[in-house]
Amino acid sequence: MFFRQIFDDQLAQNAYLIGCQQTGEALIVDPQRDIDRYLSLAAQEGLRINAVTETHIHADFLSGARELAEHDQEIKVYLSDEGDEDWKYLWVPEGRPQVRFLKHGDTFSVGKIELRVLHTPGHTPEHLSFLVTDRGGGASEPMGILSGDFVFVGDLGRPDLLESAAGLEGAMEPSAQRLYASAREFLKLPDYLQVWPGHGAGSACGKALGAVPESTVGYERRFSPAIAAAQGPEADFVRFILDGQPEPPLYFGRMKILNKEGAPVLGDLPRPREMDATELLELAGGQEATILDTRLDREAYLAGHIEGSVYAPLNRTFPTIAGSYVDPDLPIFLIVETHQVEGAVRSLVRVGLDQVVGFATAETLQQVEGLTPMRSVDFAELRRLPAEPKAAMLDVRSMAEFEEGHLPEAIHIPHTRLRARLGEIPKDTEILVHCRSGARASSAVSLLERQGFSVTLVNDLFTNRPKGESEIAV
Repeated sequence: MFFRQIFDDQLAQNAYLIGCQQTGEALIVDPQRDIDRYLSLAAQEGLRINAVTETHIHADFLSGARELAEHDQEIKVYLSDEGDEDWKYLWVPEGRPQVRFLKHGDTFSVGKIELRVLHTPGHTPEHLSFLVTDRGGGASEPMGILSGDFVFVGDLGRPDLLESAAGLEGAMEPSAQRLYASAREFLKLPDYLQVWPGHGAGSACGKALGAVPESTVGYERRFSPAIAAAQGPEADFVRFILDGQPEPPLYFGRMKILNKEGAPVLGDLPRPREMDATELLELAGGQEATILDTRLDREAYLAGHIEGSVYAPLNRTFPTIAGSYVDPDLPIFLIVETHQVEGAVRSLVRVGLDQVVGFATAETLQQVEGLTPMRSVDFAELRRLPAEPKAAMLDVRSMAEFEEGHLPEAIHIPHTRLRARLGEIPKDTEILVHCRSGARASSAVSLLERQGFSVTLVNDLFTNRPKGESEIAV
């Protein structure tokens, strides 16, 4: 059996390529939308992808299941038929022979590799996990479980997203109760089974995911706090699993809908054209397109940028910031180095931002006349400022960070939810924006500037203070 975990370090997401080397057939599990890399990897290993499945309707990226089905009509598609009627796949043409809907206890094979379906609801109602048995290698029992967003290393998938991201009021606690029941069933599996999760550390699909790529049932039974909570009373588990979950990025709700109804077929990747300084200047201050400035050097962005551009550094935060800040209906232009264009485009299409039409390098950017600087201060400077005129402080950290300590009278909006809550921010005063280090606040300030707010970045480390205590007048 060929087995490869394919990790996206920006979304902390795992896809899995599983192949039968005796027959040359292969299955891809939980693929992202840019499917060419999976097809290429399979070909390098002498395999052909002839099947695709996914564990659930994803919220954090656009699935590649439909993309593969449209790419090759002979590819078999295996999708969940569990859960309630609100979370059924709607993109599959009725009667399509290569599509099979799965229920708990079903099995299917790829070559001589068998997958047995387990319905593991909680993270989502339709969630499936798969027990994998290498029949071609002589095994009569499964080697491991593809657990998707059910069991992670050191954690369980968050059960609140139907409410907090998809807007289904009252779904949170019933989902947590279903997750409790699924975890109790997981505890019945043999200790030796390997656990192959859908995400690693850095994903917003849980609150305490481990950075180790895989685990075992026995290890999770002994050392996972979430699994330990599932061995106690249900009410205690529900409180534990719902407490402290991070705010889902704004784009999660849109991903849920598109993955259910059908992500647009991508085909080839967008190929943005290179732009000159004159073309860049024409975009300054406009609202009919979005410029994403991906420079890693925050100080360079603060020193001078295209008016109205959004700061989304090309690091692990890039797709989350872009997905949360960018209108998907507008054309996108990138400030990015030539060798980074393809990687940036892949990151964007994975969160449904397809209209990437142009790019310019940092060198070209410096040829633009009249770049806009960003106002910034540190906390020491704020203490020296006069109390008048009054300004409003905006804290864009997570709720958990805010509750640990914050400035009095600070407005709190997590930066990945900011675009949906602009109406809570006063426009008749200066807005001082801070996070923990200035990184998230820099992106938040760029969005607010684009929306016409008068803003200043607090470009400094924030040390938590007891609630109500501060030397800063705001």
